[in-house]
Parts: sequence; C-alpha cells; structure tokens
Amino acid sequence: MTTNPNKKYYVTALALYFAYFILGTASSIMGQYKTEFAKAWGASTLSNGTVDVSMVVSVIAAYGLGRLIAYPFAGPISDKIGRRISGFIGIALYAVFFFGMISVHSMWMAYAVGIVNGIANSFLDTCVSPSVMEIFPKSASIANLFTKFAITVSQFILPFVIGLVASAQMSYKAIFIGCGILMIIDAILVLILPFPKQNKQVKAVKNAGSKGKHRFSAATVASILIGFTSSATFMIWLNCNQELGISYGIKDPSTLQSFYAVGATVAVLLTAQFIHMGLKETTVLVLYPSISIVMLLLCYFIQSPVILYIGSFVIGYAAAGGVLQLAVSTTVGFFPDSKGLATSLVMIASSVANYVVLSVAAYLTKATGADAPRTIILMNIIITLVGVGLALVVKYRGNSVKTATK
Repeated sequence: MTTNPNKKYYVTALALYFAYFILGTASSIMGQYKTEFAKAWGASTLSNGTVDVSMVVSVIAAYGLGRLIAYPFAGPISDKIGRRISGFIGIALYAVFFFGMISVHSMWMAYAVGIVNGIANSFLDTCVSPSVMEIFPKSASIANLFTKFAITVSQFILPFVIGLVASAQMSYKAIFIGCGILMIIDAILVLILPFPKQNKQVKAVKNAGSKGKHRFSAATVASILIGFTSSATFMIWLNCNQELGISYGIKDPSTLQSFYAVGATVAVLLTAQFIHMGLKETTVLVLYPSISIVMLLLCYFIQSPVILYIGSFVIGYAAAGGVLQLAVSTTVGFFPDSKGLATSLVMIASSVANYVVLSVAAYLTKATGADAPRTIILMNIIITLVGVGLALVVKYRGNSVKTATK
C-alpha cells in the first residue's frame, strides 16, 4: 500500500485557501461601506442629499496601483527566497490593510493603505497558486481553480455577515478587526507549516525561454489585453453596484453581492466541466463577455430591482467566473517557454484595469452626481465590447500564430 507523500502538506493548503477566502472579503468590503468611509474621511454632501463617495472609489482603485508596484518583486521573491516568505508577507500585509483602513481619518492615508492591499494581493498570488499546484501536482489546474472558489464563497457570505453585524448594532469596523485577527493567525500558521519543495523545472523553463523569441503578434497582444477588459467588467460592477441598486429602489443593495458571488461560484465549476468536455477557451473568451454586454444593456434600460438581482448573478457568472484565468491560460499557450512572463503580462494588464477604470468611475461619480451609476454602466459596456473584439482576434488569428511558432 502506497501513501501520498504530499498528504502532510494538506493543512498548509487549507491555510493558503483560507488566506484567499479572506482576500475575497478584502477585495469587496470597501464597496459595501462606501458611505461610512466617506463620512469618516470628511466627504461633502451632494446636491441630491447623498454623500460624495468618489474618494472611496479612488481608494479602491489604489488596490490596482499596489499590485502594479509589487508584481515585479513578488514573483522573484517567491521563486528565489521561497513561497513561505512570499505568503507570509502577503498575509501580514492584509492584516495591516484591515487594521489600517479603520484607523486612518483622511482620504490620502486611506489611499496608502489601499496600495498596501494591492501589494498584499501580489505577494499572496505568487505564493498560493504555485504552492497548491505543487501540493496537488496531479490536479494542478483544479487546485488553482479552487483559489477562485475560495474568493467567491467569501463574497457570498459577506452580505450575511454585514447583516448580522448591523442587527447586533455593532460597528462595521468589527468585520475589519475580525479579518485582521484571522490574518495574523494565518500568517503564523504559514510560518510554521511545512511547504513542498519548489518545482525544479522553473530553471529549465527559464533557460529554454532565454533561447527563444517572444512573438508579440496581434493575437498575443489581444490575449494580454483581455486581462484589462475582463478585470474591468467585474471590478466596475463589484464596486459600483451599490449606488445603482439604491437608485433602482433596493433597500439593502448589499444583497446584490450574494447573487454576484453565487454566479461566479457556479461559473467556476461549470466552466471547468465545459472545458473538460471539449469547449475551447477562446470560445469562452468570446461568449462570456458577450453575455455580460447583453446583461449590462438590460440593467441600463430596465430600471427595476429584479433586473439588478438577475444582472448580479449573470455578471458574476459571465465576468467573474474565470475569464481572467482563461486569458492567462491562453496567453501561456503563446509563450510555452515563458509561462511566468505570460502570466505576469496578463496580471499587470489586470492591475492597470483595476486602477484606471475605478479612478475613472470615481471621477464620473463626482462629476455626474445622481446620474453616475448608469453612466458607469455605459462605460462598462464599452470596455466589455472592446474585450469581445480582442477575443475574436485571439480566436481567429491565434491558431495561425501557434502554427507559425511550431
């Protein structure tokens, strides 16, 4: 009877997945409490009587800037110094984010904490994905897919936690304190739990990549840029649907988050099965954003609470259910000898999207006032439409590029 030598790392995998579970809360909780944070930072009141939350959207955008700053360093630290160190840095910085965000009293201090959030994400990314794939080498893609699953489960539970905190008449800061404490515990676990040996093929891949040439054709560039458009679609919706829900008459817009998370969770599971059954990744890259466009148009023209609940589920499924991950996989196919480079390029595009589109959304919120939620939908439609165009380039020109490469 043979035993699984990696079984001793299963607790480590749970600790890493738990970090991604809390990451899911960190990436969406600011959007749930925009009014509270805006008041804490001294925001003004708009002509329609609502609080100007544009500064909070700007702070959320700082998350993307933090990722851009850290990605060039996080990967080498993970590969050369070790997954444990990268993971510890990421988790510890998330604790700084949770405690810091409720301690500052100005928008610019909060902006700095928002950058820390993005840096934490970069270090955690470069630890968790390679680590779980090394712990489960025979099911590496499934193991990596469950990082997205952990995030979506967290985002599904968060509105219920928000409801419990409100019913207990506790401050929203209680959630931040709880998450910060959990991250400190998880950081300690990552320091003491065993990690598998790093994949020794990294060096061979690096050497092979150095001998080859990177072909930046129209298809490869389009594949990389899908990292921007796919991220923009779900990031805009995730962080800006609260005000839209209020304008459409939803009393508790945080419930939209649960529908979004359920859609993303279902998509992760179904899309993996569809691809296993033979559906091409490039087809998904065209189909899912097209579905998002139709749903965004319906949410723009049909101003009712019901359409937003349906829209949250559909956007969660079609925009946040793995399109970014499939963009990474497709780009890696164009750079078979430089997988790390391919992944970095797509994730950098994703980080740019997070920073740029949310900064624009913050500007639109301040400039257009009560009309901002629907104006932001129009912006999202345009960006997603560009994403469909990029996916068509990848689908119909990508095969010829791969053939030429071979």
